Amino acid sequence: MCRVVDLQQAVLAKNASAAQTLRTALGARGTAVVNLLSSPGSGKTALLEQELGLARERAVPVAALTADLATENDATRLARSGAPVKQVLTDGLCHLEAHMLGRHLDGWLPDGTRLLFVENVGNLVCPASYDLGESLRIVLASVTEGEDKPLKYPTAFGLAHLVVVTKTDIAGAAGFDEAAFRANVRQVNPGVEVLLTSARTGEGAGALLDRALAVADGKPVHTPVMAGRQPAHPPGHDHGGHDHGGHDHRGHAHGHPGGGPAADAGRPRPATAPTR
Repeated sequence: MCRVVDLQQAVLAKNASAAQTLRTALGARGTAVVNLLSSPGSGKTALLEQELGLARERAVPVAALTADLATENDATRLARSGAPVKQVLTDGLCHLEAHMLGRHLDGWLPDGTRLLFVENVGNLVCPASYDLGESLRIVLASVTEGEDKPLKYPTAFGLAHLVVVTKTDIAGAAGFDEAAFRANVRQVNPGVEVLLTSARTGEGAGALLDRALAVADGKPVHTPVMAGRQPAHPPGHDHGGHDHGGHDHRGHAHGHPGGGPAADAGRPRPATAPTR
């Protein structure tokens, strides 16, 4: 058991080092990374497509990288915004890691990109432990997922700089209790902001983009209480049977090719070792 724990700590320590290297390189180029985590089907692709479109309308240089176990469906949808988009197929790996992100940005990320949105693999367990060199970590939950989601996934919600509720247009039909959800978020992450959004009605449109730009401009992010007391690997961490070996993590670009890596030196970041 000790050897397993030691291996987990070594993996996270290696990732933390790679994340800081990436953060410094991207920061030197003026690019801030926004890491989006959520369960499958939360609506983060629809929300991200909306925010990318608004960024393009406002002439904000943005790009997006989206990770899935299979298919390029999300990248095809996001590319409709006109922003440069790249798909990463993890072939079963349940999360992105910093070195993977850096490798896929090399030679692709356009020069002058202000914000890079990373749509992580749909999963609230594995991705929560891995810093990607982000400046802003956002966890999303739809109104259909239940008010107790933050309590069931305390690491994901507890390390978030911002929490976003999606699909508010069907909150009534889903019986969503906003007050209970906010109370549960406060239990694991006191003081974190909770945004309400609906890609269908436009509620909260542009709010995610505004928060990301503020951080890119140097505004400090919320500091989660959990960030200072996480073990190197969360107890009970389960990769859900995914095989972590033998993957080529293929990347496919949609949009404009560009320069090399560029995330945000010196900005606050979620702890990874010891730990959307």
